[in-house]
Amino acid sequence: MRPCESEITTVHRHTFCVAPMMDWTDRHDRVFLRQFSKNALLYTEMVTSAALKYGDANYLLQHDPCEHPVALQLGGSDPEELAEAATLGQKAGFDEINLNVGCPSDRVQSGAFGACLMARPELVARCVASMQAEVDCPVTVKSRIGIDNRESLSDLFQFVEKVATAGCKVFIIHARIAVLSGLSPKENREIPPLRYERVFAVKEAFPELTIVINGGITSLTQAQGLMEVVDGVMLGREAYQNPFILHQVDPFFYETNTPIRKRRDYLMNYLPYVEQELAKGTPLKHMSRHLLGLYKGQPGGKQFRRHLSENSYLPDAGIDIIREALDLVD
Repeated sequence: MRPCESEITTVHRHTFCVAPMMDWTDRHDRVFLRQFSKNALLYTEMVTSAALKYGDANYLLQHDPCEHPVALQLGGSDPEELAEAATLGQKAGFDEINLNVGCPSDRVQSGAFGACLMARPELVARCVASMQAEVDCPVTVKSRIGIDNRESLSDLFQFVEKVATAGCKVFIIHARIAVLSGLSPKENREIPPLRYERVFAVKEAFPELTIVINGGITSLTQAQGLMEVVDGVMLGREAYQNPFILHQVDPFFYETNTPIRKRRDYLMNYLPYVEQELAKGTPLKHMSRHLLGLYKGQPGGKQFRRHLSENSYLPDAGIDIIREALDLVD
């Protein structure tokens, strides 16, 4: 077993997940989030298959052993290239390979992958089959409930059925359509209405599949309610902007007797990693930016955020900056 790896069974692997978020869920953030929950399944930022093939794969795939269970999210639409990327991901030690079929950004569309692939379920199926043929770990798909002109329930069923026949057993579904023409990625996370009933319908129609719901989940109580219908939940922005919410995930969802600690305790547990990275030459700002939401809504929280924001970017910023910020709240 890898150091710090959760002992959670495969059956419960997707019960609670933290979403892949570009520019947010990098390796430093994942180590920080792991302090709060030993069982939540974490996802990397999306890494394109082309970047792994032509770029520095070792750098792009690096992660700390304590991040496990952790999944690698890939972006791409070339079955052969994705198979190569999945192989690299498995060799790097990731527990799952996830295909992004939900990102609506113009850059992703120009590369012919992301949410626009929902219009091409046959291609997605070939991509999944190609990856699954090369790796032993699960290959999963994260999608929307639809896209422009393909937003009916029958379209969604057709997509899931086609991709499932290629070997995909886990679908993570953001319960909004993606509007590919006219809305920015940020607007696509907020403007299209949430339609949880569409995800529920997928679970009812395909009971043999593992269906994880994503989108608009802001509390563990809400997440528990959704779990009465689907197999798992995925938190996105709330988990990043208010990371302390994760401290109750293990007792809520995994029935563990994890002692409840203060915010300070979780941060203190993260500091050895920060010191280790500083010694390697990693700038403090790369790690401290993920801490800004820790004291959200708490007395001294604004001063905590301000101190980190104003001082972590200094050339000689070190661990003392975080300790000084802590003194402003405790």
